[in-house]
Amino acid sequence: MSAANLAVTDPRAAPSTWVGRLGAYVALTKPRIIELLLVTTVPAMILAERSWPGTWLVAATLIGGTMSAGGANAINNVIDRDIDQIMHRTSHRPMATHKVPPAHALIFGIALGVGGFAWLWVTTNLLAAALSTAALLFYVFVYTLWLKRSSTQNIVIGGAAGAVPVLVGWAAVSGSLSVAAWVMFAIIFYWTPPHFWALSLRYREDYERAGIPMLPVVQGEKATLQSIGLYSIQLVALTLILFPAGQMSLFYLAFSVLLGAGFLWGAWQLRSRPEEAMRFFGYSNVYLTLLFGVIAIDGLFF
Repeated sequence: MSAANLAVTDPRAAPSTWVGRLGAYVALTKPRIIELLLVTTVPAMILAERSWPGTWLVAATLIGGTMSAGGANAINNVIDRDIDQIMHRTSHRPMATHKVPPAHALIFGIALGVGGFAWLWVTTNLLAAALSTAALLFYVFVYTLWLKRSSTQNIVIGGAAGAVPVLVGWAAVSGSLSVAAWVMFAIIFYWTPPHFWALSLRYREDYERAGIPMLPVVQGEKATLQSIGLYSIQLVALTLILFPAGQMSLFYLAFSVLLGAGFLWGAWQLRSRPEEAMRFFGYSNVYLTLLFGVIAIDGLFF
């Protein structure tokens, strides 16, 4: 075959088909992160209702939550495009590979955020809409623009944004917030640092290269492992507090203890086997999914 018949495709060029462009915009929203956020929303709604809150209400809340979270992630992609190009873990993202113009991505993110607020206000209530938008603004302005590049506490404080979906779900059902809703918020808040610090242990060189002051970069491996252990203990304690706060059954108590024991064991093992950080990171995802699955079952059947 002659050189004249060869077509060279630049992997960093904008997609030439509508399917490729659609895929790039979907990738901007970070779907895998959204999935984890929404996993916590539905159980919170079920617990607030103490039964199935209605398929339409659940669907409407998930649609609005997806729009808000997707908007926040798209804007985050625009702001972080410089460091995403440096880090191997994020170098494939649409902004890092120039698949979407920054101005288009920013408009897309803002449109999703505004649309999410309007949708939740119309289909649920103003409190749910306001909470969802507050999470977007907190993620963009407090975490992305301020803390991420300036503080080792970036993921600790910034993690509050990822804990808000449970409040949105509860508010969508009840129009208010209870102690149980705030305890679930705290559970996710304290789950976030061990989860992301495990990831940052694995990709410490990436963060160091990009100048991001993640805990392993600034304070080292030992301090990070100690912090993971401390936050893990507080996380498991909070899951036990939900037992009286949410009027949960012994079914929830038994499984929360079992899952918590696994989480604490993983954090302890990590102290002597830091090379298994990604194993702990993976378990932390499973842990949160199973814990909130148990919360949903408890709300439906106990």
